[in-house]
Amino acid sequence: MIRGGKSVLRYIVKRLVMIIPVMLGVTLIIFSIMDLTPGDPAMMILGEGATPEDCAALRVEMGLNDPFVVRYCRYIGNALKGDFGKSYRTRIPVFQEILNRLPYTLCLAFISIFIAVSLGLPIGVLSAVKQYTIIDNAAVGTALLMTSMPSFWLGMMLILTFSIRFKIFPPLGVDSWKCFILPAISTSATSMAALLRMTRSAMLEVIRQDYIRTARAKGASECRVIFRHALRNALLPVVTVVGMYFGVGLGGAIVIEQVFAIPGLGQLMVNAIRDKDVPMLVAAVLFAAIIASLINLVVDIMYAYIDPRLKSKYVVVKIRRRSAS
Repeated sequence: MIRGGKSVLRYIVKRLVMIIPVMLGVTLIIFSIMDLTPGDPAMMILGEGATPEDCAALRVEMGLNDPFVVRYCRYIGNALKGDFGKSYRTRIPVFQEILNRLPYTLCLAFISIFIAVSLGLPIGVLSAVKQYTIIDNAAVGTALLMTSMPSFWLGMMLILTFSIRFKIFPPLGVDSWKCFILPAISTSATSMAALLRMTRSAMLEVIRQDYIRTARAKGASECRVIFRHALRNALLPVVTVVGMYFGVGLGGAIVIEQVFAIPGLGQLMVNAIRDKDVPMLVAAVLFAAIIASLINLVVDIMYAYIDPRLKSKYVVVKIRRRSAS
C-alpha cells in the first residue's frame, strides 16, 4: 500500500513538472501571435490624438522597441517572480484583474459541468438500458440536436424566451445566482450531448460482458447490476469527457460571456485582443491553460480510484523495474 502511495505521488509530481513546458509553449504561441498582429500598443494607450514623439517615448519606456526574444524572456522572468505586468489599457496589475474575473468563469464552468453530468449521465444510462426503444431514440435525437446548435444561438434564444418573454431569469450581468442559469445551460448543451452519447456507448459495451450476465445469473437485482457493476466499469471514458469539456468550458465561455455580459475571463480575453493588451491576454490564457491542465491531472488520478486495476498495474510495473535493476 505504501509503495502504491509513493507511486501515485511520484506520478503526480511528474505530471506537475510536465505542465511547465506546456505553459512555456502556450505563452510563446500567444506572445508570437500578438507580436505579428498589426497595431501599436503605445498608440492604443495614449489615444489617436497622441503625437508620434509621445508614442515613441512610451515605446522606449515600455521596452516595446526591444527584439522579440528579449521581450519574451523578460516577460517569462518577471512571471516567474509573480509579476505578470500591467494592463496596457487600464494600467492595473494583470494578476489582480485576473483574480477579479476568474471566479465568474470558474463558476460558469462548474455549473455547466454539473448540469451536463446531472442530465447526460442518467439519460445515457437509461438510453443504453432501453436500447432501440422510444426513450433511446428520443435521447439520441436530442443529443444530435444539441450538438448541432451553436452555443451563442442557443443563448440568444434562451434570452428571448426566458428573459424577455416570460421574465423568469435576468438577461445580462451577474447580480444574482439566477444570472448564471441561462449561460450555464447554453455552455452545457454540447457537453451534455457528448456525455450522453459517450455514456450510452460505454454502457452498451459493458452490459454485454460475461461478468454482467454472471451477476444476473447469481440473482443480483437489475439496479445493482446496472449501477454497481456496469456503470462503474463504464465511467472511465465518461470521466475523460467530463475533464475535457471542463477545459472546453473555460474557452467556450469567451462567446457566452459576451452574449450574457458576464465580466469573466473570456470577456477579458476579447477586450485584450481588441486592445492588443499583450500582458493581459498572455496571462489570461496562461491561467486558463493551468486550470485545464490541473483538471486533466485530477481526471487521471480519478482513473485509479474508479478502476483499481489501473493502480495495481502501475504498481506492478514499478516493482518489476526495481527487481530488474
